[in-house]
Order: sequence, then C-alpha cells, then structure tokens
Amino acid sequence: MITLDNRRILVKVAQMYYNEGATQSEIAQKIGVSRSLISKYLTKARDLGIVEITIHEEGLQQFSQLERRVELLYNIREVVCIESVGQESSKRQLGEAVSDFLQRVIRDGQIISFSSGTTLNEVAKVLHSPQIYPELTVVPLVGGVGNENVDIHSNSIVAKVGSILQANYKLLHIPVMVDTKEAKEILMRQPSIKSTFDLAAKSDIAVVGIGGKPEHSTMVKSYLGPDHESIACNSEIVGDICYNFINKFGKPVQNPWNDRVISLELEKLSQIPLVIGVASGLEKVEAIKASLEGKLIDVLITDEATAKGLLI
Repeated sequence: MITLDNRRILVKVAQMYYNEGATQSEIAQKIGVSRSLISKYLTKARDLGIVEITIHEEGLQQFSQLERRVELLYNIREVVCIESVGQESSKRQLGEAVSDFLQRVIRDGQIISFSSGTTLNEVAKVLHSPQIYPELTVVPLVGGVGNENVDIHSNSIVAKVGSILQANYKLLHIPVMVDTKEAKEILMRQPSIKSTFDLAAKSDIAVVGIGGKPEHSTMVKSYLGPDHESIACNSEIVGDICYNFINKFGKPVQNPWNDRVISLELEKLSQIPLVIGVASGLEKVEAIKASLEGKLIDVLITDEATAKGLLI
C-alpha cells in the first residue's frame, strides 16, 4: 500500500519532469535517489493516475489510428496513410509522402535502390532535399529499359533521384524482360550487370512499387503479347513486386514471366534492412497483403481506402 508521503514524492517528481522539464538525472540528484528509481516513480505515477498523458492528434494526423491498426495486424514497422483522391492525384501524394519519409531516414554513405513504375516516377518528380548526399549511391532493382514509357523505367528514376540528392548512381543497361530463361541467366552473369545487382542486394533502403493481378497489367500485355493470357489466367498470382509475380504468401510463382524478368531476387529483397512499399488502389489490396505476409516490405505508404481494405 502506497503512503501519503510516497504519493507526495510521486507528485513532486512528476511536476519536476513534466511541468518543469527537468531530466531524470537532475531530479535524482536533487532528491537524493538513483536515476532508475526516478524512472520507476514516473511509471508508478502513471499507473496510479497521478499523471495522465493525452495525445492531441486532432487536425494533425487524421489517419494515425488507421495506420496503427494496420501496423499491429501485420507486424510492420510503419504505415504512412494519405487521403484517398483520384488515381493520378493519389500517385502524386504518395510520391510526396515517400519524399518526406526518405528525408527522415536516408543517411550519407548509404545505398538506396528503386524498382520502377508510374508511382515511383512520381517519387522522383517530387523528391526534394535540403541537403546533399555525395557519398550516397542510388541503384536500380530491375532492368532499366523496355517497351513502355521511358520515364517509368528504373534507370530514369534512379538518375533523377541521384541528381536531386547530388549522389552517385548506377544504371542497368539491360531490358526489363528478355526472350528466354537461358538469355536471362547469361545476362545476369555479365560482370557489369552482376556488380550492379550485387550492389542492390547490399542496399540499406529499397523503394518498391506493388502491382496488382496480371489482368490489370499493361506491362504483361506489352512484353508477352499473345502469351499474356496464360499468365493472366493463373489464379495463384495475386500481384507483383519488382516485376516478380507472387502468390498470397508473398512467394514467387513459377511461370515463364518470372523466369525471364530481370530483377533482384525476392529473397535478397527481403534481406534489405528497410524496404518501403508504395501502392494504393483496391485492386492491389491482395498484392499488398501478400507482400506483408511474405515480409517483403517493412514500411507501407498507401491511401486511406487501401489501408481500410487491408483490415478486412
């Protein structure tokens, strides 16, 4: 049972710490106890209701509770949620959210890698930084050239990011997709290509888009032509990450597409310390869930509607 005198000490310590801004060490020295005991006093003061901590989030972060629910459900490091707006506007807002997040986490001397796609192109377009990173290296995670709009290719994104951050960057002068599995194996052994992918595997941070099912993918139709129907009809596929089609467990699906795509292996991607997944849209919910279940991403940047879909 705590005595009145003990309560007086708890109130005194709480006032000094919370109202006067004194450190725990300063309080300990002043009242003649150890710093560890001050920490226990503060915990006890909260337990007894002497101190109540209120977080005023109104108007500051309207999605904090939604973000936290997704974080807890999937045991993910962090979720950043933006307002759901039109598709193109959402991509730009996602790009801005990624830019803000990167400014918080990147350090000079690191390696940061990017996949490709329209959303990551928005990241490169809106990225800004108050400082430069001359010892940072930016590298692609997937082949850098192909049939689609050049702006969404990894080489273009990596070059833009590298220029903005005034960092070093590497390019992959190799297609996103090659004709055969054997051609891929030969190309991946080429010293210049192998060294770039080896560097990507050592990334401190990776930023990746997450794609939906192949029937929604113009990329599949572009590269596979008439053969795209065999991929689109594969019910095992729920989406793609770094151009690798995955199942609901976040594992790569065995098919001709994955055999021929030029990309860092998903097993190596999962070993990168911080992988930031960027995606929104209800058609991508299954793919995002799979990426989370497979521990392929550590941070998710998405919109409100998609985040709510992840809770269903």
